[in-house]
Parts: sequence; C-alpha cells; structure tokens
Amino acid sequence: MRRAPLFALLLLAGLAHAGPTVPLGATVDGLLAYAREHNPELAAMRFEAGAAGERGESAGALPDPKFRTELRDLTRMGTQDATLAPSRVGSTRYLVMQDVPWFGKRDLKREIAELEAQGGEGKARATWSELATRIKAAHARLYYLTRNEALTREVLDLLVRLEKIGVERYAVGRASQPDVLRAHVEQTGLKSELLALEAERRALQTRLNLWLNRPANGELAPPQMLRPLPAPAKLEFTALEERLRAGNPQLFADSARLRAAEKNRELVAKNRYPDFTFGVSPIQYRNAVREWELMVEVNIPLQQGSRRAQEREAEAMVSAAESRRQANANQLLADLAEQLAGLEASRQTQQLNQQSLLPQADINLRAVLAAYENGRADFATLLEAERQIRQARQSQLKAEFEAQLRLAEIERLLGDDL
Repeated sequence: MRRAPLFALLLLAGLAHAGPTVPLGATVDGLLAYAREHNPELAAMRFEAGAAGERGESAGALPDPKFRTELRDLTRMGTQDATLAPSRVGSTRYLVMQDVPWFGKRDLKREIAELEAQGGEGKARATWSELATRIKAAHARLYYLTRNEALTREVLDLLVRLEKIGVERYAVGRASQPDVLRAHVEQTGLKSELLALEAERRALQTRLNLWLNRPANGELAPPQMLRPLPAPAKLEFTALEERLRAGNPQLFADSARLRAAEKNRELVAKNRYPDFTFGVSPIQYRNAVREWELMVEVNIPLQQGSRRAQEREAEAMVSAAESRRQANANQLLADLAEQLAGLEASRQTQQLNQQSLLPQADINLRAVLAAYENGRADFATLLEAERQIRQARQSQLKAEFEAQLRLAEIERLLGDDL
C-alpha cells in the first residue's frame, strides 16, 4: 500500500524535470531540427548520395566471366544426321573466360567512384545549407513582422487616445476639427499597414510550412527571440577563411572533383598497357572430357594517337577542376567579406539606435504629448513626434533582422553554425 504514493512522487518529479515543450516555430533551432528530419528535397539528396556511395564496390570489381560452348562436327564426318547432343557430336568445347584489366586500373576506378560519391555528399550538404539559410531568414522575417505588427498596434492605440483628447479639446474649443480628422486618417493608414503585415506573415508561414513538409495552413508559434549575434572576436576574417576553405560544401565538392580528375588522369595513362583475358577450356568426346586448353588474350594498344588525345583531355580536365575550385573559393571569400561588413554595420546601427536614437525619440514624444495635452503644442508636432519614435523602433527591428540575414549567409558560406 505504500508503493503507490512513492510512485506518484517519482512520476511528479520526472514531469518536473522534463520541462515545458517548446512549440514549433518559437525558435529557429526547432524549425531546423524538424526540417532536417522531414524536408523531402533533403531526403532525396541523401538517398542520391547513398546511392552514389554504393558505386565504389562495383566500379572496382572484375567484369563478369563469360562462358562459351562450341559443338564440333555435328554429323561426325557424315556418318549421322546433325544433332545438338554434346555426347553424340564429334567433340564439345567448353570455354570459361575472365577479363582482367592492367594492374592498378581497378583500384583507380574504385577511387574515382568514391570521390564522385563525395561530390554527391557535397551536394547534399549544400542542399541542407541552402535550406537552413532559408529557414533562418524566414524565422528572422517572421520575428520582424510580428514585432512590427505589435509596434503598429501600439501606435494605433496611441492615436486612438490622441483622437479622444482631440475630441475633448474640440468640444471645449481648444482644438480644431482637422486635428480630429487627421488622427482618424492616421488610424486608417495604420489599419491598412496591419492588414499588409498580417498577409505577409501568413504567406511566409505557408512557405515555411511547405519547407518543413507540413500542411500549408499548419499552425506555427510566433518567434520568441532571435539568435544572439556572435562576439566580434569570432568574426575575424582570417579565422573564418580557414573554416570556409575546410567546411564549405561547394569547395568540398570541388576538391572531390579535382581528386577524381587526377585519378582519372592516372587511369587514362594506364591505357598505354594491355588488358588481358584468361580462359580455360575442357573438351568433351562422347561422355568424357579428354582434353584441356588454356587461353590468354591480350589487346594490343596500337592506337597511340587516340590515347595521347585522351591523356591531353584528362590533363585539361584536371586543370579545369583546379581553376574552378580556385575561382569558387575567391568568390566565396569575397561574399564572406561582404557579409561580415554588413553584419558589423547592422550591429553598429543597433547600438546607435539603442544608445541615442530611441531614447531621444521617446523623450521627445513624451514631452510633445504632455505639451499637447496642456495646449502648448499643435497636433502636427505631435504626429511628427509619433512618426519619429515609430521610425526609430522600426529601424531597430530592421537592423536586427538584417543582422540575422547576414549571420545566416555567413553560416551558409562556412557550412556550419558559428
């Protein structure tokens, strides 16, 4: 009888340690984890990479052996009618043959296939990197739209309050009717902005759901926070250059293609040497095997002109792969420098807004609002102060959003999170 309370206490303790479940959409990490498991495009690339990985074993295997049967002297020198029975013809020759390439060719073919499979793996990594970047950008955009929507509603509530003050002042002759009308017009404009923000938010949620392989109208929790920006020490170009060269999916695939081209050059060079075919042949007379033959076949590489052309082609493909890798590396490094500069500019904009623009605009609005309530400021001045505080807060939201976009692009270039 004493075990039931103890079990209940253990169950409650387990639930307490489990903690609340974060709803999908609240954080970008939850969206990325869900997409990694459910996105069909990423799954297709994984299957293709897995299929390519199976080619190495078959590429390095020996060709299938060949079997041949020869029925000789079907009429036994005219002493019987033609027959196909091996025991009744003059003799039956059985031949088993196996093609064997020159030494090292099979290993090179297997290595080429494995390197090509690595190129497929690089494509799969690039697909995930692109998808993750889109999801990070969409989450940051949703955060921006949600906060902008809340800001617009706050300003709308302020204008409703100002309209009431204007009506009260108009009733006692301390304000003009245009002040009340202007407040109403401003409210109408803000309501239109709210409709546009809501439409964009819903469209973005639909796109995000489709990336996650969810129903288009599936519910997503509003974003709770943005990812924190890395410390400036982690954004040094030299250190990030090394990470880019080591982890970028495109450069990874380019390196695999270059190594595959080098291996193919070695394989083409080995075509100067012959391949072999070995065979063994038992010969049947009547019902018994009475003779054995061995056979060796060698192809003669006489067409040296075509082989030299193949070698020059293979050499050119190596040079092309190396040049392409260098060109892509240069472009990626240029993109990295651009994104780092943009991230630093967004960071400085945020600091400027927080330390100067927002406090000044807030103080100005409070002062003008108090002056308007006491009849010492006109309505146009109040509207201008309201626009300034709104623009300052929107500028802050935009700087945060742009910083997240820059961060997502940097991580796409690196092939990993910072």
